[in-house]
Amino acid sequence: MKLLSASIALLSGYYSASAFSIKNTGIITTSRSPTTTALAASGGKLSVRPIGIGSAAPQTLITNVDLESVHDTSDEWIRTRTGIQERRVLVHDGTRSVIQASSKEDGEGDGGTVDAEEPENLRTLGIEAARNALTMSGINPSDIDLVICATSSPDDLFGDAPSIAHAIGCDKTKVVAFDLTAACSGFLFGIVTASQFLSGGGSVKNALVLGADALTRWVDWEDRKSCILFGDGAGAMVLSSSDGEGDGDDDGFGILGYAMHSNGGGYKDLKC
Repeated sequence: MKLLSASIALLSGYYSASAFSIKNTGIITTSRSPTTTALAASGGKLSVRPIGIGSAAPQTLITNVDLESVHDTSDEWIRTRTGIQERRVLVHDGTRSVIQASSKEDGEGDGGTVDAEEPENLRTLGIEAARNALTMSGINPSDIDLVICATSSPDDLFGDAPSIAHAIGCDKTKVVAFDLTAACSGFLFGIVTASQFLSGGGSVKNALVLGADALTRWVDWEDRKSCILFGDGAGAMVLSSSDGEGDGDDDGFGILGYAMHSNGGGYKDLKC
């Protein structure tokens, strides 16, 4: 696993996404010592606007109290050390053991899981988040030119972005869709990557960026130190090219700057 970090400043356009409105556009800068990372990329303003956001989480809930049924731990211990009280999870072999153990103690049947025509997975979460973002943006799915899914735990080894793009109604004759892997920084890396296409004056005018992970499928649910930390979910953002044109106080630049760094030096320590 690589150590990845990214920082990005977003400033809204006006369009229909008033939730992004920022009155004070001042940028605070701080001096830092030179980076020691092996790879770095940074840049200034990019003429794109975030115009819609959406999210999705699994229906199944595991609380700290549920974890008490399978581990020598407590709600108080977890909450005071992590701030976490509950997590939304997909149902699989790892989480099913917790759900079933908790259900037996409570005298319930299925542990709160909900039947659906298609079982919840990372793809269905991505589709829901994408649709919510499109609804907020007012953009028709057929007008999306680029779909990027940032994930380290895809359903499909070859990438979830193409199937998500198809499911939400993107035009298969023009849309480009691919996955991007950058761990915790994936969503920010995806936004910067999409912005390079949008701000280049080319054919890409609208992009959909997703951040989606199902890390509970990779967690050791017998390890009480790590299984308490993760949940599953998806988020999405629609970005639109602004060509550097704005209205009023808006200068058309939705990304004020970015800095990305990668350092694989800690691989031997993080590999598990």
